[in-house]
Amino acid sequence: MAFKKTARDIMTSTVITAKEDMLITDVIKLLLRWHISGLPIVDNDGNLVGIITEHDVVNFALSGQAADTVASEVMTKKVVTYSPDTLAVEIINYFAAHRIRRVPVVEGSKVVGIISRRDIVRYMDQMYSRLVAKEEETEIEI
Repeated sequence: MAFKKTARDIMTSTVITAKEDMLITDVIKLLLRWHISGLPIVDNDGNLVGIITEHDVVNFALSGQAADTVASEVMTKKVVTYSPDTLAVEIINYFAAHRIRRVPVVEGSKVVGIISRRDIVRYMDQMYSRLVAKEEETEIEI
C-alpha cells in the first residue's frame, strides 16, 4: 500500500553536503554544479549542524562578504529532520503545511539522505501511475 512507504523509500541517498568551515563562495559553486537549491552543512565528523539554501546565499551574498564568510555563519541551525523509518505521508503533510523545499534524513546525527519537493513529486507520480494501471486493469477484466 502506498501509505506504508517511508523516508528511506523516497529519499535521495546521494547527498551533496558542505562543511561548516566552507566559504560561501564555494557553497555557491556546489549549488550551481549540482543544480540544487540547498544543502546540509556537516561538521568534520559528518554530523548535521545546519542547512544552507539559495535564499540564505542570496540574502547574504549581496553584502559583499561571501568570499570571507563560512557556511556556519550563514546556515540555518534549527533544521527539521526525519529518520529513514518515518512514514512518507507524515513528511508530505509537513511539506504541505510548512511550504518547505527539503529535509535531511538522518540516523543519529549523520545525514543518510535528503527529501526534496522533487522526490515527493516523483513519489506521487509513481503512486498515481500504479493507481491508473490498476484501474485500467480492472476495466479490462469487466
